[in-house]
Amino acid sequence: MRAAGDDFEQRACGELERAGLKLLARNYTTRHGELDLVMRDGDAVVFVEVRYRRSASHGDAVASVTAAKQAKLILAAQHWLAAHPQHARRNCRFDVVSYDGPPEAIRREWLRGAFEAG
Repeated sequence: MRAAGDDFEQRACGELERAGLKLLARNYTTRHGELDLVMRDGDAVVFVEVRYRRSASHGDAVASVTAAKQAKLILAAQHWLAAHPQHARRNCRFDVVSYDGPPEAIRREWLRGAFEAG
């Protein structure tokens, strides 16, 4: 499943870059968790979680970003900002790019500001 995750992260990165965002980091790992993509959208830093669900039997891809997952992403984002102080004063947002469905009929959704820290 990791290979599929990498494929969808690459796909999301390309789609977001075409939308004007700039990649700052990919697969940034801390003991709190991993940030799939860290991007800039104008003056804002955007932490992007990429999710894929082939089947909705356990909920769709967006629903898989639970409160516990959000808390881990927020901690990882705080770590990234501490390690990159040049970005620490920028506005930040958490986006989710989700892909749902079988490969022949994938639906993509980009939720800007999907959740907030604090």
